[in-house]
Amino acid sequence: MFKPRTSFKDIILGLKNVATTSEGQLKNSIKIDKVLVLSKLSRYEFEKKQSKFSNDDDLEQELRSRGTDFEWLIHCHMLHKKFETNVVNTFRRMGIDVQVANRFNYTQDKVDWADVIVPTGGDGTFLLASSRIRDNTKPVIGFNSDPNRSEGHLCLPKKYSANIQSAIEKLQNGDFDWLLRSRIRVKLISQKGDIVPKCLHEIEDNFGKIHGKILPVLALNEVFVGESISSRVSHLQLRLNGSVEQTSIKCSGVCVCTGTGSTSWHLSINRLPAQSVSELLKLVEVDSREEREVLAAKIADEYNRNLIFRPDDSRMSYTIRDLISAGVWPHPKGIKSRDFITKLEIKSNCYKASLVIDGGVSFDFNDGTIAFLEIRPEDSLRTVVLRP
Repeated sequence: MFKPRTSFKDIILGLKNVATTSEGQLKNSIKIDKVLVLSKLSRYEFEKKQSKFSNDDDLEQELRSRGTDFEWLIHCHMLHKKFETNVVNTFRRMGIDVQVANRFNYTQDKVDWADVIVPTGGDGTFLLASSRIRDNTKPVIGFNSDPNRSEGHLCLPKKYSANIQSAIEKLQNGDFDWLLRSRIRVKLISQKGDIVPKCLHEIEDNFGKIHGKILPVLALNEVFVGESISSRVSHLQLRLNGSVEQTSIKCSGVCVCTGTGSTSWHLSINRLPAQSVSELLKLVEVDSREEREVLAAKIADEYNRNLIFRPDDSRMSYTIRDLISAGVWPHPKGIKSRDFITKLEIKSNCYKASLVIDGGVSFDFNDGTIAFLEIRPEDSLRTVVLRP
């Protein structure tokens, strides 16, 4: 009989890794006089920004002509905007000063003005909010604007999307615990001068050229390194945990995640299907098909749960995708395709590769470029877990 050792939901929400007391929990304190609400960029707004047409009717005609479901596009846009307005109005009714920003005007000045950053959207908007926070003092607290279609693991539980005032009251009353989510710091050394970030969402950002070596974005979910063309083999050299030994590998890229990111791409890459377990059990002669499939589902579920680790864990987990293990590769032998690490050095022998942070910001990572990845406590992202 398989019994899960921990709750998947608890890990995602951080309930197993926050400092709590027993009876009569201590009240925490948060300053919440000024709030910056970060608006989700809806697909309609994205299309409008990219379109050559300034007139809404012309834009509608363009979208319909290419087969876009325009009614659904507008429905989703209005849903998010209605929710955002509700959040803003609720804060204001409770005497809190509010400003609203979006992807295009989310600046450091606005971040510095606010006591708390409140993204309204899903995990993508939460990651955007995180990208401008450089230390562990400014809280980020997200509301899921579409809980019926979005998981929003990084946001407050879905029930608070329908009761925003209740969540704010809990914050004001100190009925929450701090959760400091670990983030990955990346130091990049390139022989080609300035490091220029590129936004992968086809929208220009305002990072500008990077004159130092420390990248201006901390990874809350993951860092991915590999050839930009997915069918091309990535040739990389790795040093794990400060080791002097260097391992040359060929693969489809390397994904390095935090505990927060372990519920995302990391989980998808490493997930074990119940079908694979069932086929293994068949090989060891588990006779009954029904018994085999039930057992396979339990084993796969337990295995996949154990891929996830705590959001405040000081370790990173790397995964080498499609590691070539034939002939002389990897060199030397022995590297695990997935493991925990505290430090990672990656050197590129790639032709046209990228280093991508949280699926949003990309940096060239071509032959000779070196990246150093680590987690530091001062880089954590301050978030909250509301008490029941």
